[in-house]
Amino acid sequence: MPLLEPKPGMLRPHTAEGPSIDRVADDQASGTPDELRDALVAELGTDKVLHKISDLVRYASDASPYRLVPRVVVIAENIDDVSTVLRYARENRRHVVFRAAGTSLNGQAQGDDILVDVRRHWTGVEVIDDGAKARIKPGTTVGRANITLSRHGRLMGPDPASSSAASVGGVVANNASGMTAGTTRNSYRLLSSLTAVLPSGTVVDTAGPDAEARLRAAEPDLHATLLALKEEIESDAELVARIRAKYELKNTSGYRLDAFLDGTTAVDILRGLMVGSEGTLGFIAETVFDTVPLDRRTYTALLFFPDLPAAAAAVPLFNRAGARAVELMDGNTLRACAEVDGVPGDWRDIPQESTALLVEFRAATEEDHLAHRRAAAEVVEGLTLVAPVPSVSNAFVTDPGTVRTYWHAREAFMTAVGKARPTGTTLITEDFAVPPSRLAEACEALLEMQRRYGYDAAVAGHAAHGNLHFLLAFDAARPEDVERYASFMDEFCAMVIDRFDGSLKAEHATGRNMTPFLESEWGSQATEIMWRVKQALDPHGVLAPGVVLNRDPRAHLKHLKTIPTIEAVADPCIECGFCEPVCPSRDLTTTPRQRIVLRREMMRQPVDSPVTDSLLESYGYDAVDTCAGDSTCKIACPVGIDTGAMMKQFRHQRHGGIAERNAERVAGHFATVEKSVRAALGVAEHVNDGVLTRATALARKAVTPDLVPEWISAIPGPASSGLPLTRRQDAAAVYFVACVNRIFAGPEGGEDLPLPEAVVKLSERAGRPVWVPSDIVGSCCATIWHSKGYDDGNRLMANQTVERAWEWTDRGRLPLVVDASSCTLGIGHEIIPYLTPENRRKHEKLDVVDSLVWAARELLPHLTAARKVDSAVIHPTCSMRHLGDVEQLDELARFVAHEVVVPVYAECCGFAGDRGMLHKELAESATAHEAEEVLAGDYDAYLSANRTCEIGMEHVTGRPYESVLLLLERVTRPV
Repeated sequence: MPLLEPKPGMLRPHTAEGPSIDRVADDQASGTPDELRDALVAELGTDKVLHKISDLVRYASDASPYRLVPRVVVIAENIDDVSTVLRYARENRRHVVFRAAGTSLNGQAQGDDILVDVRRHWTGVEVIDDGAKARIKPGTTVGRANITLSRHGRLMGPDPASSSAASVGGVVANNASGMTAGTTRNSYRLLSSLTAVLPSGTVVDTAGPDAEARLRAAEPDLHATLLALKEEIESDAELVARIRAKYELKNTSGYRLDAFLDGTTAVDILRGLMVGSEGTLGFIAETVFDTVPLDRRTYTALLFFPDLPAAAAAVPLFNRAGARAVELMDGNTLRACAEVDGVPGDWRDIPQESTALLVEFRAATEEDHLAHRRAAAEVVEGLTLVAPVPSVSNAFVTDPGTVRTYWHAREAFMTAVGKARPTGTTLITEDFAVPPSRLAEACEALLEMQRRYGYDAAVAGHAAHGNLHFLLAFDAARPEDVERYASFMDEFCAMVIDRFDGSLKAEHATGRNMTPFLESEWGSQATEIMWRVKQALDPHGVLAPGVVLNRDPRAHLKHLKTIPTIEAVADPCIECGFCEPVCPSRDLTTTPRQRIVLRREMMRQPVDSPVTDSLLESYGYDAVDTCAGDSTCKIACPVGIDTGAMMKQFRHQRHGGIAERNAERVAGHFATVEKSVRAALGVAEHVNDGVLTRATALARKAVTPDLVPEWISAIPGPASSGLPLTRRQDAAAVYFVACVNRIFAGPEGGEDLPLPEAVVKLSERAGRPVWVPSDIVGSCCATIWHSKGYDDGNRLMANQTVERAWEWTDRGRLPLVVDASSCTLGIGHEIIPYLTPENRRKHEKLDVVDSLVWAARELLPHLTAARKVDSAVIHPTCSMRHLGDVEQLDELARFVAHEVVVPVYAECCGFAGDRGMLHKELAESATAHEAEEVLAGDYDAYLSANRTCEIGMEHVTGRPYESVLLLLERVTRPV
């Protein structure tokens, strides 16, 4: 056993609550049954079959209020894998559910048998006809697809609030639409073609020139049934009229029956039926979309009205004026959004009766933009608006930052209201549509019903399309709460159907929670046709039973998940999954959502549970060790949940007293440590990489792999032991040379000046000289200790650095310029909770400035690029995103290069200080997509501004990443 192995038992939860009703049973502690596991391993291989109980539990939850624990999880890599699983399921009478992003809100991404992950290996966008079309793999997020398309002036039509996390396959399978798609820009209207794998294993490319003949040959019964159903429907004028009327509103309830009216061939009908089928009719392996223009000229306002009827009355006025989006938020929604980062805090004081409309016009030309401004002014002139709090302006704006804040608040509706729910309660998101002319009436009826049933009333939605969303929170462990929810749903569904003839699901799809009410909405004739569609395509009932169609009138009340209370930092999580696309370990071990899901399962268990024992065995590596601790999950989470902080706390809990004391000693003698590491790097330059790899591997086994780095060839030689000689007199700033730049040299052959000298020369050249303190050696941002959960060492170094900075900067008179973004974040923000009260007061007066900001703001105006390089690719680090410095990196890169490329998948590299050396597989997995993009091009420069991240990117790409400031120094040298 390693000498300093962390103590996983220290993470065992202590709860006063009894075992939850939905806990995983003891007999499942060993995971997948041996027979099932062995059979699938034989078919697919070991790497594609996940069978530990921790694997099954982390896939058991999605953004919905339901929870089903799969028996096994398959990581499908290609169509052959999908076909193999379907064949196995047919032959063995098993069920299959496909899951991509897991952002669905009604349980359609969950199953209790074989669950197939179709996200990890299913990403990619091929731009066709300069962006007029796009071939998109189903695991690609809408956000990533739009980044690619935006470079061609195009976008996807569907734009759900979850675009940053939702996969294209899921958007098609649910026919999710969003803010602006309405009924004309959704997947049903814009999906040009798709490739589907049917439950039989037949693969259908609907764009194939012989697709109809192939389908007829491979599936003669299916082909005949689809055409027969078309003929039957079209012969019934009343049914045709009903179907057409149902799709005048946004509607994702049941199967898309207008496919039989719009399609002329069986393949056409199949394409239409797959949209909104929620994985119950086949697997969507590829999509080809007709895209829409990216109208870059926007004109946006958040307008406040005295009450809901007043806001609703304005909606048709803006629709007629040409607004692309009209979004409604009631008072309680606005109040909850005050917790969202960037939203004015005074929104907490908005009266409950107030209602806001987020209105946006979009135009391609300046002429159209000016016309929109005039049209908006005419509408506003006739409105009665209010300003319930000082931050409200009721003005139309074009400022991108303000517009982003407005949309961020709107998109955070679900998570913001969810965060405000009572702890321990389950959140249900409902979604319905009524004729837009009856929007106010529907809102009033809904709010009255919510209050009468004792639910916090809050409503928001796509007002332009009569599409409303609301949330319910209740304790799924309490039978009386479940019955209250059941009664509410009965009355709510009757109201939508009988009073408004509306859609019970406008864009979230039927899922599990609307299946009992489908026939009430559609009638028995149309519903039976849907059952016949399911039978024709999936005669063995393999795919997602209970999703879309279910004859159990209480199906929506089964498999509701409890939400046990966990650590305060993560307890507000509603498991929406917005954090997952940015998580460095998403394709290696677990995501932030899954870390929380696993923790909640531990809390569901009784004392001495064998399930908890099994979960803890995996949790150490899968959750704690391979968390980069970069906290980009906090940025992605609309309400700022920082799972990285929870993992750092868990690391602290696993430490023993000896480890904490040793870490504190290292902090106290860090100058000696610096010198020793530089000496070791000097020796390493003369030793074969293979020898170093073997030596570090042995040391990791003897001590612990979470403390001893693993050698990688990208580790550079030592930095110079001397720092540039500078003068304090007349200095414009104090230059804090980060320890990573005091220890590591730059890329081999990529520099003729060390970074500290380059920064000093640049500042002198621009007339803004900097001073490097002579006693800076031994100072650090404390991230080394903070990231590992060594609180005592962190506290010692944090206070020492602030005390020194206080003296260096003449008590805050001079700015402190830091040359590594992670260190800027550390000194500027992360050390604050560990400071003494006196040092916290000192810190408040320090002006900690990242070197990117310093260079862009203070140096660029006084510099001239004499010799730009042709091209550069940049790597924005996670710390830059926290600091808001990505714009400055881009600005500096464009100053030194004619062409600058930002990879679509540029996210945290996972190196996270030294974590990429402790677990190099984390960095390799985190950067796999970004590295693929980088290696597909040939650039003159590879730029970032954080030395360890540059080492990580060099490790995975083999390209010499360096600080943009090094290149800035070279290109601005006088000729």
